[in-house]
Amino acid sequence: MAGSFFIIGMIILTQTVVGILGNFSLLCSYIVLHIMGYRLRSTDLILKHLIVANSLVLLCKGVPETMAIFGWKQIRSDFGCKLLFFLHRMGRGVSIGSICLLSVFQMITISPWNSRWAALKVIAPKYTVSSILLCWILQMPVNVIFPIYITGKWSHNNITEERDYGCCSSTHTDQKNIKTRDALYAALLSSPDVLCLGLTLWAGGSMVLILYRHKQQVQHIRRTDASSRSSPESRATKTILLLGGTFVCFYTLSSIFQVLLALFVQPSWLFVNMTIIIAACFPSVSPFLLISRDSSVQRLYFAWERNAKSSTIMRKV
Repeated sequence: MAGSFFIIGMIILTQTVVGILGNFSLLCSYIVLHIMGYRLRSTDLILKHLIVANSLVLLCKGVPETMAIFGWKQIRSDFGCKLLFFLHRMGRGVSIGSICLLSVFQMITISPWNSRWAALKVIAPKYTVSSILLCWILQMPVNVIFPIYITGKWSHNNITEERDYGCCSSTHTDQKNIKTRDALYAALLSSPDVLCLGLTLWAGGSMVLILYRHKQQVQHIRRTDASSRSSPESRATKTILLLGGTFVCFYTLSSIFQVLLALFVQPSWLFVNMTIIIAACFPSVSPFLLISRDSSVQRLYFAWERNAKSSTIMRKV
């Protein structure tokens, strides 16, 4: 059992540290590019908020769970558990909303001028900031209900039902209408996620169709190797499709585990931590997907590498 604790703890610790470092380095890259005068796309602002939301998810879930598993420090206060769960849910909700905004905005950007979305191609970038702010604001009232029954594990009084969530737990002192109430809460909390997931799938399917039609149209006029290179917008679209596809896969798997976790009053320790690990997969993986696909970030890293080599050569001389 001690070996299982150590393995699970190391997985969560590695996932948290690697994810936070990846998100932090990517956010710094975008800030440096902005300072250097690079012209960033309107979707890059959404990516910055996605990075912040992913970091919030990792910090508010991965760090406390790692500390609890290794016994470094336990969250004993109700307020600490409620605050961490609220911020975690906020980050998770904004992450889902950011992926939805990315997909929809990019679909509008690459849509042909003779399509029904042509009128939005000009005005959509103007509403990027307001859309992101609305995403954060809407998550507050939705997720403020969630921490009501979250408590620390050392502050339970008159508990008739307890559900383990790792470093914290949820409690109910009255079993009357618990299932009905839980079902209503679940419907309220999941409805924005389902809406965003549906919009993401729709926008992703539309982008695939647009790219396919564009490929069919230009295939017969390609003559040279240079003309066959994909455009920046095409590369950005493929990056967002990859990001959205990865998100949908991990979100679906995480949702299945979350539903199973809710069905059991006393789930096993291993199952609770597996749910935590799967929920943190996308925030940990997404920055490295963006780093490997974003040409502007790659140029920045190459510039840093060239400057480092030049400095080394100058010192030797």
